[in-house]
Amino acid sequence: MSHLILHHYPSSPFSEKIRLALGYKQLAWKSVIIPSVMPKPDVVALTGGYRKTPFLQIGADIYCDSALICDVLEHEQPEPVLYPPHLKGVARVFAQWADTTLFWAAMAYNLQPKGAAVLFAQLPAEAAQVFAADRRAMSGNMQRHRPEDATAAYRSYLRRIAHMVEEHDFLFGTEPCVADFATYHPLWFTRQCVPLMSEIFAATPAVLEWMDRMAALGHGRMERFSAQDAITVAAGMDPLPLVGDVFQDEHGIPLGSQVTIAAETFGTEPTEGELVAATRTRYTLRRTDPRAGTVHVHFPRIGYALRAVAG
Repeated sequence: MSHLILHHYPSSPFSEKIRLALGYKQLAWKSVIIPSVMPKPDVVALTGGYRKTPFLQIGADIYCDSALICDVLEHEQPEPVLYPPHLKGVARVFAQWADTTLFWAAMAYNLQPKGAAVLFAQLPAEAAQVFAADRRAMSGNMQRHRPEDATAAYRSYLRRIAHMVEEHDFLFGTEPCVADFATYHPLWFTRQCVPLMSEIFAATPAVLEWMDRMAALGHGRMERFSAQDAITVAAGMDPLPLVGDVFQDEHGIPLGSQVTIAAETFGTEPTEGELVAATRTRYTLRRTDPRAGTVHVHFPRIGYALRAVAG
């Protein structure tokens, strides 16, 4: 039985990034479907406040953000690689661009009124309003593209991606790397979730061919699992031991301090707990929940803010 538990929902683009990475590595995993909007009591029981999708659970360890999840999957199953040695730097930089700049241009294009109408066509009328209100709450003061600007930017980005995949099967060569998975998921949302909007691919057929190659990687070996069962797993286990150099101080906040960690831009709800690690690449909080027991919640450093809780 797999010990990887992915908490996600079908139309979540960042979840598709991870589902496809699981397929690339041919991993077995358990699937917990979570709500797309708040409230998310089962999610918060495990994460302590983080409510973005997806997150990965391994026993009593909770890994937030798809960038960190990719690192964890690489550790779990080193072959085939997401971070080829000769591309390690450029692949990470490109993936960060795709997860931010490309993603927000694509989603502003995808969810303009005619795209949103397709997405919510089979749902009750109030579903679109609830979703919009939820995402406004997550956005805070974040600057959003106007649809016209997003369309122009998305077209330009697709042309640039096309230039890359006209030369190779994948962005940087004959095999996919983390940059391919990060680039694919907002385009997948256009093609699969709001197909009316996929006319934008007409000028870049090479992008569609690359997307077909990516989709063929599949989703690995998935087993359905309930949220309550996932919480029971966490409650019945101890977090994994922390190994190596667990403290690189950049904030003057010592281990053992009560802190919050929150995303810097979208989905800024904080998670509070005891800081038990601050490595070169990630933070780890220990927290206890009445249902989930003691868990370690892990965040990447990049894109997240660490703050001490006032005494």
